[in-house]
Amino acid sequence: MLDNHAKLLYFFSKAKQVTGRKKLQKMIYILQQCRVPFEEKYQFHFYGPYSEELTLRVEELCNLNFLNEEKEEKSNYHQYHYSITEDGATFLNQFEVNIPEIEDRINVLQDCSARFLELVSTVLYFSYLPREEIIDKVHTVKPKLKYTDEEMNEAFQFIDELQDKSSH
Repeated sequence: MLDNHAKLLYFFSKAKQVTGRKKLQKMIYILQQCRVPFEEKYQFHFYGPYSEELTLRVEELCNLNFLNEEKEEKSNYHQYHYSITEDGATFLNQFEVNIPEIEDRINVLQDCSARFLELVSTVLYFSYLPREEIIDKVHTVKPKLKYTDEEMNEAFQFIDELQDKSSH
């Protein structure tokens, strides 16, 4: 059990700070799809792949004061910022976390918008389908986002590059 908490703390120790709950969900899912051994189960949800387990683990880590959750008031919504605390770093040092080097991939994901990560994670979720069917599926389940052909191509290329990094 604590192993999965330690893996998340390791992620936060490398990410420094993650802004947005949706972005956090997508980053962990995408890393998981690149064979990083996060064990949270995902289902398809309104914003793409979503893990209730991840939400609960993050909440537990915040309650233990291992993660800091900072809530920022925006004009019509709340933005959340997550970072590891000193107590979290101390706890993490007591574990041997068996995760491949992920800092480069985290940095690449950090530079992406939540909208783009939503597209990438949705493409990955339907990766068992042929490319054209994935594109159709994305347009079906995300019609309001109006992803362009260019964005779709960018997502497929991004996935290829990210998965190349994970196989080295």
